[in-house]
Amino acid sequence: MSEEIAPPDAAQSPADGDIPLFGARKKARELVKEVEELRGHLDRLGAFSTIELEQQRNGLATEIEHQRTHLEEERKEAELQLIQQAEAAQTSLRQELEAATRERDELTRQLTELRQEVVVTEETALLQEAGVYEYRHPLSDSVEYKDALKALRERIKEMTRAEGGAVRGNTDWTVNGSAAQGRKMVRDYSKLMLRAYNAEADNLARGMKAYKLESAIDRLTRVAATIARLGRTMDIHISGPYHELRVYELELTADYRQKQAEEKEKEREERERLREEQRAQKELEKERTRLEKERKHYLNSLEALRAKGDTEAVARLETELGEIEKAITDVDYRAANVRAGYVYVISNLGSFGDGIVKVGLTRRLEPLDRVRELGDASVPFRFDVHAIHFSDDAVGIEAELHRRLADRRVNKVNMRREFFYATPAEVKEHLLEVAGDLLSFEEMPEALEFHQSQTASGAVTT
Repeated sequence: MSEEIAPPDAAQSPADGDIPLFGARKKARELVKEVEELRGHLDRLGAFSTIELEQQRNGLATEIEHQRTHLEEERKEAELQLIQQAEAAQTSLRQELEAATRERDELTRQLTELRQEVVVTEETALLQEAGVYEYRHPLSDSVEYKDALKALRERIKEMTRAEGGAVRGNTDWTVNGSAAQGRKMVRDYSKLMLRAYNAEADNLARGMKAYKLESAIDRLTRVAATIARLGRTMDIHISGPYHELRVYELELTADYRQKQAEEKEKEREERERLREEQRAQKELEKERTRLEKERKHYLNSLEALRAKGDTEAVARLETELGEIEKAITDVDYRAANVRAGYVYVISNLGSFGDGIVKVGLTRRLEPLDRVRELGDASVPFRFDVHAIHFSDDAVGIEAELHRRLADRRVNKVNMRREFFYATPAEVKEHLLEVAGDLLSFEEMPEALEFHQSQTASGAVTT
């Protein structure tokens, strides 16, 4: 009796929901394998005939092919949906990008317009760009500039009066059909615009510094352009001749302030030179008075010794008296010869660093007094002395050294600032060539206080 074989359970049959969207082929192969296993099992049991088994296999194959076709269609549909979604997202992003680009371009345009209306007036930037000042309208002194400014401001007052031509507007303007009211409105608005322009011009003139001239002119020009833009409806604008007059005022004011600064600096330098000269003269007078007093003392002593007949003491005092008289002669020579004095070479490692020296001149009897004055509380450390050389033509030696080191000047504007980018050894070579001989020269700066301060800082840090 053959064993009855039940048909495959529904749970084992492939269902639409059990087959994944991707991987249908794999699932089909698994189903075929199951069929083959079932067929082998049936063949062993002999439950079906060959024809029946073939029919069963064909049926299963047809169902598998149907499922495969159905899954392929679903896959294509899903891919199509994904492509459509991607294209829609791409289109949306493109539209957003175009909108952002348009907004950026608009903001860039607005920023450009704003920058055109803004004048850079940061003093740090202006100072960094400041060069040697060039006078726009050279005059001999500040008095001439003051007179020129006074005359110019009279012309400015004349143009600002009614019908003076400082501001212009549309005389054909009407209000409520009335030409008179229109002229009054244009006149009132013109006064208001002119007042704003003059306020800006006066403010720029009051705060004028030489290095601010270009930015001040630029600012005033932009103010005039802004007034023309705001008054475009009634054609209100600052006239060209009046604007040129106010620009001329700014240029003269800058020249005047620069000339004043130069004159004050020259006056300060001259006062310093005179003070130094007076100190030297006082020292010479004091030294001559001391020597004259000592000379009289020696003369009195000599007279007493001669009366006693002490020839040996007389000879000794006469020698000393000769030295005193020579010293008096030297002092008189120094007082009469303004070119005689000491050329000094000094440096300040702690204050200015390595490779900077000062080459100067003093007519003091004691040149180190001048060096000590230079190293007062205005600098953190005292100066080191490399050389002090006396010469009958100290002025000429100093001038020649300055000429040789001209390209190494630290301050190329104020020639009284006698500092140079050079080492003491380099200055020594020039001084030897110019002076001919040197009693002594120290090439290495001692900088004692600086080195002690460095050591103390290291100890505190540690």
